[in-house]
Amino acid sequence: MVSSAVLNAQTAKEIVEKANELMRAKSSYSEFTMEVIKPDWSRKYGMKVWALEPDYALIYVTEPARDKGNVTLKREKEVWNWLPSINRVIKIPPSMMLQSWMGSDFTHDDLVRESSIVDDYTHELVGEEVYEEYDCYKIQLTPRPEAGIVWGKIIAWISKDEYLQLKSEFYDEDGFLVKTMLGSNVKEMGGRLIPTHIEMIPVDKPNQKTVMDYQKIDFNIDTRESFYSLQNMKRVR
Repeated sequence: MVSSAVLNAQTAKEIVEKANELMRAKSSYSEFTMEVIKPDWSRKYGMKVWALEPDYALIYVTEPARDKGNVTLKREKEVWNWLPSINRVIKIPPSMMLQSWMGSDFTHDDLVRESSIVDDYTHELVGEEVYEEYDCYKIQLTPRPEAGIVWGKIIAWISKDEYLQLKSEFYDEDGFLVKTMLGSNVKEMGGRLIPTHIEMIPVDKPNQKTVMDYQKIDFNIDTRESFYSLQNMKRVR
């Protein structure tokens, strides 16, 4: 029984690693839109993202005009926002990493990926299930005590053949479902088959969600740590 449990844990971690690598690679450049949809209003943003995994990311807002030029920068465990409209760089304290980013259902942690689904969790294969016509592994991710993560657990559906992360459920420490992330519109982009349409849906907020649609992704780009600096976040376009 012990050998079986260890084997399942190793297998589950390998599956999560492959799904993680599929969307991240060693580095990447992407362009996408993010639409925040609420019962009485909606707002759409355009964004560019440069990333050097796992410690560096820079997010540049291209639209709408009033938000153009806003930048979020991650360097290891530190995160800053550059707001050109008020000419200020604001450092995000760890206590705010799980707050809403730009009014969306994504948090700062979701966008800059401060926590690692590979390193900060243990992984258990809890079943297999067909989701949206894909045969999927169903894997439970439980945060390691030292990781300091707010989630009690995450349940992920990852396709067996392509390692697509098609669905993730986020539960609080009391076991209640908080939000669900769905991936769809699978197509080739950057030489890889990936979900290009992502929805984050909060459970306790009816008729509200945040939708991300990728227009472009390039993997394993030539980028260096020096690009992800406080000085460059004010210059990048």
